Amino acid sequence: MKKLLVSFFLFGFILSGFMLPAQEKILTAEDAIYMNRALYPGRIPQLQWIGQSDNYAYAKDNALYRVTAKKGTERLLVELDMLNKGMHQLGLDSLKSLPNIDCYGDENCRFSVNNQYFDYQTNSQTLTKINELPDEAENIDFEKDTRFIAYTLKNKAFIAINGKSTQITNDTNPGIVNGQTVHRNEFGIHKGLFWSPESKKLAFYRKDETLVTDYPLVDITTRIAQVENTRYPMAGMTSEQVTLGVYHLETGKTVFMQTGEPKEQYLTAVTWGPESKLIYIALLNRDQNHLKVNSYDSETGEFIRTLFEETNPHYVEPENPLYFRPEHNNEFVWVSERGGFDHLYLYNTKGEIIRQLTSGPWVVTGILGFRGDELWFTGTKESPLEDNVYTVEIETGKITRITPDHGTHNPMVSKTGKYVLDIFSSTDVTREYKLLNNTGKEIRVLLPDSNPLADYNLGKLSILTLKADDGTPLYCRIIKPINFDSTKKYPVIVYVYGGPHAQLITDSWLGGAGLFLNYLAEQGYIIWTMDNRGSANRGRDFEQIIHRQVGQVEVNDQMVGVNYLKSLAYVDTTRMGVDGWSYGGFMTISLMLNHPGVFKVAVAGGPVIDWKYYEVMYGERYMDTPQENPEGYEKASLLNNVDQLQGKLMVIHGTKDPTVVWQQSLTFLQAAIEHGKDIDYFVYPGHGHNMSGKDRAHLYEKISRYFNDFLK
Repeated sequence: MKKLLVSFFLFGFILSGFMLPAQEKILTAEDAIYMNRALYPGRIPQLQWIGQSDNYAYAKDNALYRVTAKKGTERLLVELDMLNKGMHQLGLDSLKSLPNIDCYGDENCRFSVNNQYFDYQTNSQTLTKINELPDEAENIDFEKDTRFIAYTLKNKAFIAINGKSTQITNDTNPGIVNGQTVHRNEFGIHKGLFWSPESKKLAFYRKDETLVTDYPLVDITTRIAQVENTRYPMAGMTSEQVTLGVYHLETGKTVFMQTGEPKEQYLTAVTWGPESKLIYIALLNRDQNHLKVNSYDSETGEFIRTLFEETNPHYVEPENPLYFRPEHNNEFVWVSERGGFDHLYLYNTKGEIIRQLTSGPWVVTGILGFRGDELWFTGTKESPLEDNVYTVEIETGKITRITPDHGTHNPMVSKTGKYVLDIFSSTDVTREYKLLNNTGKEIRVLLPDSNPLADYNLGKLSILTLKADDGTPLYCRIIKPINFDSTKKYPVIVYVYGGPHAQLITDSWLGGAGLFLNYLAEQGYIIWTMDNRGSANRGRDFEQIIHRQVGQVEVNDQMVGVNYLKSLAYVDTTRMGVDGWSYGGFMTISLMLNHPGVFKVAVAGGPVIDWKYYEVMYGERYMDTPQENPEGYEKASLLNNVDQLQGKLMVIHGTKDPTVVWQQSLTFLQAAIEHGKDIDYFVYPGHGHNMSGKDRAHLYEKISRYFNDFLK
């Protein structure tokens, strides 16, 4: 339940031989999923800093160019013909286009083609093949300084050196998986292989899921449909058991860290110490309310010490590793929500807190790295709707805002810390690239804003604030239909998500709405969205209010928005619809059942119906287990209120959904039949938790047609 695009010129849309005038073009379902590439925001391909220098690179016309940050002097770095000359010398086929190139050194670049890895020396124009992997290799992790590559094949982990692969795990049971992500990618986990700083060791997750129940996913592409089992630990049931091994390249031996009992615990925030001797693991109990940050000896696996612990009556959610301070190997920064908001804390390796670096009712959203005695980060200090770039001085705690423009920023900081490449958008800016210095002064605009929707007739977008029943501000977005007339009455579609780890209202292009909602607005609907309590980037208490009672506070908050809409003279209160996917599907049906008669039409995609059918890691964080919280599960289950259904409801699901399993919506369908309730049901065969490609355009057409048929 958990965002560069290519720039093209806008061409006129030809209809009956005539060019439509400006502001008269209309979005299509294909446009809404960016199949019309002319609608992509502009971008600079392969923009990156070069090695340790203050030079940056970008690609155009099958070539990569180097630019000096200070003066903007530009020269050719490498072009396709240069690479192909080297490919021919190696006896390899020519490249048809410039590959994605990593300028990891001041004079060295890296790229891969079909799992063959190459190094290009820009001064001597020398191409070298440095490694090769099997075609089936997955979870590829390139060691930052050497030419070693760690990867997985099925459930085993390997290391490739100079094209020769060494298998480092030997488990034959398919229920034991090595080198892949664990705990279903929760807790900030996005990889399963971890190179040590001196590249002589490789840490890897080992996941034993032999006791986890097989869950059947059906493949209908064969004449006799086949079952594809996946391990799916449902809330309250047996979960996976994870350990962390360390493979020593010099000896070929593996040592497992002695993380102890109970076996069903979460191993998060895996971080190597700067000297490669110690490895740090944050251990979280299955109840997710007690965290220990421990250090282990990577040579022996022995437990060294618990640096500190964090507890919370609801849950603790680690999502970041330890960030070690350069030149101060015994100090690191830890991101914690212990004070109510994600902030930065400076520790030493004895577990002693040195100082808190940031504080206040705002959230640190990302770490960009140390540059000298400053730490660069992103955060919401100016507004929960914005994401700006800041630095904090480690010794004094002084915070400086770097990005001068309001909005949502995606920065790249040079290794020297003198410059930052700032890619941002806002409600005013589609996308713009700027070069800033380390005080936020604009050096130059690399790509000015150019709105690809300038010729399209879009509805007016506004962002406003309402208050929850306890006075908490709730941010909302409204898109009015094109050619809006306040004397008329319009149908409304409420687009909802409402769950953790998501924020729908942002100071970004289209206010975070995307094209599909604007596509719906063009068809005559008012489109409304609110970030209720429980959603992201508003602090611990804002999110944790849903603990053990999902679907209660969120629905109440959404009704604050609905009641506001009802107060508007131009809203037709008899024609209100609601649409959402995943947690939003759960919210959509919850709104329909808890407030019967309010919504005439609803579309719920991939919905959680009963939380006991959801997985352990996410589900138990917010609901505990069904055994511990039977009342909460009973109240949240949509199966208990099917008899309250009024209006038209379409439920959509992918038949191979590994996140919200198909069983969820099928049980709701069964309950609807038993209660004599008529719902519309549609499946996408072979799709997972969402649709992609042309099928996504089909999905958008289906949703819009359903509202057009029954809500207009």
